[in-house]
Amino acid sequence: MTRRTWEEVKTKRADSPARRRGYEHAGRTVRLAMEIHQLREKRGLSQRELAERLGTTQSAVARLEAGNVTPSLPTLDKVAEALGVELIVSFVDLDNRIAG
Repeated sequence: MTRRTWEEVKTKRADSPARRRGYEHAGRTVRLAMEIHQLREKRGLSQRELAERLGTTQSAVARLEAGNVTPSLPTLDKVAEALGVELIVSFVDLDNRIAG
């Protein structure tokens, strides 16, 4: 059996609203992970130091920054407090969003 590349797998999957929502959700998780990583580094904190502020382990912070977990709102609140930033959550009306 030969292994297919990711591109081959993606092209064989039918395009659907559910599939697009899945990709959007995954993208949102990765964007949050990148932002947390950047803020932590900007503050000059190690993963271990951020973990101590959060009351968790360095490996949990590593998973969060890698985008391997989807953080809950309470977790994001803790991260925001630990990094000295404000967490802002909002909804966007998709019917009024301009495609660009």
